[in-house]
Amino acid sequence: MCKQLFVFWRPPDIRMIVVLQFMGLCLAFVSTVFLIVATWTDCWMVNADDSLEVSQKCRGLWWECVTNTQDGIKTCDQYDSILAEHPLKIVLTRALMITADILASFALIILVLGLDAVKFLREEPRIKLRMCYMAGFIFGIGGIPGMIGSVWYAVDVYVERATLVLQNVFLGIHYEFGWSCWLGMAGSTGCFLASIVLTCCLYIFRDIGSSKRNQRSIYKYGRTATGKMYAIDSRV
Repeated sequence: MCKQLFVFWRPPDIRMIVVLQFMGLCLAFVSTVFLIVATWTDCWMVNADDSLEVSQKCRGLWWECVTNTQDGIKTCDQYDSILAEHPLKIVLTRALMITADILASFALIILVLGLDAVKFLREEPRIKLRMCYMAGFIFGIGGIPGMIGSVWYAVDVYVERATLVLQNVFLGIHYEFGWSCWLGMAGSTGCFLASIVLTCCLYIFRDIGSSKRNQRSIYKYGRTATGKMYAIDSRV
């Protein structure tokens, strides 16, 4: 309880660093979850409301599912082997999203280890700060393939539909991008925001945090040296 009160009543500058780290962690965690869920769900494109189908069709990167609107029964068909021939849209989106998932997960691990609240390398505050910088940099890189893959897929779906409309071709079903595609965009945007918080915002307060940590270390060292001198004097 005393430790919690001590953390709450820290000076405003140190508390700001803790708040920024917590914000970055929340953004990083949510963004990573969004990217992973978007990659492995089946609703990247869904039939539009103006379609004549009595069932809802969702197409993902790995399988296609059909849900009957009458009884709610859902059936899924998995695509052929990964090595089989697939449309360029699916192949590129798979590669980009998997790359984004790996980078975001790796950056999240580095960020957790670099937090001040974690005991890992607690005596090396500069190294922990650099780990936060590195995590933010990797999050920024990871958001690029995620955003490219999501926007690429969405634009391709829109162009495909617009082409059919311009050519007066009506197949009885129209597709629009679904919630998995939106999750990919949201996760990539969150990665960019986490990168800004962990790099730019933390960089502004880097000197303040370092000076406070140095003061605590000097104070601790002074107390230790004084105790040793007192022990020697008492022995004499």
